[in-house]
Amino acid sequence: MTASNAPLGAVSRLLDAVCWICTLLTGTFMVTLIAIFGWLVWGRYVMNDTPTWVEQVALMLVVWITFLGAALGVRRSHHLSVDFLREAFPRPLRLLCTALALLAMIFFGAIMAWQGAALTAANMDRAVPMLGIAEGWRAMPVSISGALIALFSVEHLAALLAGRDKEL
Repeated sequence: MTASNAPLGAVSRLLDAVCWICTLLTGTFMVTLIAIFGWLVWGRYVMNDTPTWVEQVALMLVVWITFLGAALGVRRSHHLSVDFLREAFPRPLRLLCTALALLAMIFFGAIMAWQGAALTAANMDRAVPMLGIAEGWRAMPVSISGALIALFSVEHLAALLAGRDKEL
């Protein structure tokens, strides 16, 4: 690693840790989601007593899994993209298209983070039915995901500008 890439490497390692935490959270939430649906089926069909809280917890978990998973997709470059047109361009134009797409992702992530934070703050006074926790917890992943999407896209852009576009 060259001296000019050292700070980028340290930031990448930090973002790897953030990515690992998000992966751990989404995996834990997925296992929890499966377990509570098992509890729902058991309660409804075996015990004849449907647990009413399962739907609200499931909705909350699905939102967290979806938004954290979207941020992970951006970090790992596993998100949906249509790149056949871009790949047909010569290398300089291809790099420009990639940079413009990353700038758009940074902008989109920043708007998500800003508006998600506003939505979270606006809903902290309302309670989720049957759970008694703030509705803002259901909106919080929008803000977190937006911030992570912007951050991960900045890292990809920095790698592109440093000439490490093969990693994208």
